[in-house]
Amino acid sequence: MKKLNAGVIGVGFIGAAHIEALRRLHQIEVKSIVDETEDAEKKAKQLGIDSWYSDYKEMLADPEIDCVHICTPNHLHFEMAKNALLADKHVICEKPLTTDVTEAEELVDLAKKKGLVNAVNFNIRFYPLMHELSAAIRKGEMGELFSVHGSYLQDWLFHQTDYNWRLEKSLSGDSRAVADIGSHWMDLAEFVTGRRITAVMADFATFHKIRKKPLKPVETYAGMLLKPEDYMDIPIDTEDYASILFRFDNGARGSLTVSQVFAGRKNRVTMEIAGSKKSAVWNSESPNEIWYGRRDSANEIQLRDPSIMHPESREIVSFPGGHNEGFPDTMKQNFSKIYARIRDINLPENYPTFRAGLREIVLCEKIVQSQKEEKWITV
Repeated sequence: MKKLNAGVIGVGFIGAAHIEALRRLHQIEVKSIVDETEDAEKKAKQLGIDSWYSDYKEMLADPEIDCVHICTPNHLHFEMAKNALLADKHVICEKPLTTDVTEAEELVDLAKKKGLVNAVNFNIRFYPLMHELSAAIRKGEMGELFSVHGSYLQDWLFHQTDYNWRLEKSLSGDSRAVADIGSHWMDLAEFVTGRRITAVMADFATFHKIRKKPLKPVETYAGMLLKPEDYMDIPIDTEDYASILFRFDNGARGSLTVSQVFAGRKNRVTMEIAGSKKSAVWNSESPNEIWYGRRDSANEIQLRDPSIMHPESREIVSFPGGHNEGFPDTMKQNFSKIYARIRDINLPENYPTFRAGLREIVLCEKIVQSQKEEKWITV
């Protein structure tokens, strides 16, 4: 089987995670990277990659590159994805797909016109037990859905001195916490339940209205050992926190709390679903178990074990029961589905496409509108 060649644009925290996941797949080679800093060669060598570029358009001109991974700041996604499609490259983009609906719609249309595989890395849905819960709901095992609630909590922006490009609206878009991590939760909620969000009501808060921006580059999640004179004061106009109410198309209700200033929670996604037969609770810090609650009989905990799972979820499990799988495995499973379709365009799109990326941008724009107007907004 001929190897497929991938090129990765942006090699920060998430770009490096893409590379690691790709290397765990058979017949996929990371051929080159793009890094627009003067450290491009150094980063390539650290990652064990022989080819690097400082201009992404040079990589797009390489006929050996089959698929491009876009792992850059949000404001660059649209231009890079559009040019990659025009260069006849398949595209996998980090979320959010773009920073506004019009651009996302253009990418959806262009990808369809070109007949190219297109995807957004909503990898959280590829925890095996999320596929398992989705299968259980679709088979009626949960009964009628009453409510869905949960949270996505982090603390990497907890201190006033914590800083990242995502804090700047010009780079991240009108929303930060909701677009960055809330989009994962909303994609997960709609994927797992099979229901669509039809209305939103939101409340935002920015607790650090002034942050200390380092005058030296700092990577995401990296600790800082800087002195007071190494910072400058920057006004912040993106949200640290959000509370959102939802209405679903079957009459179910939902709620989400998003925070990037929640001390002690490093990257915790929770989802609790109430049905007429039983309820289910899952969190990403214990991703290999799911709790089921019942009114009239004993509650239970199901462990991730392919021998007792539905066929739909079993196919994204790589190891037997008792051999835990986590965050890096979610990207491996997502990319496995995507590259399988690059090889065979007749396979189903059983991964989040650009249309899923567009969906989350629509939701985020409605949520921002709700926050500004302080009322329910129909999606």
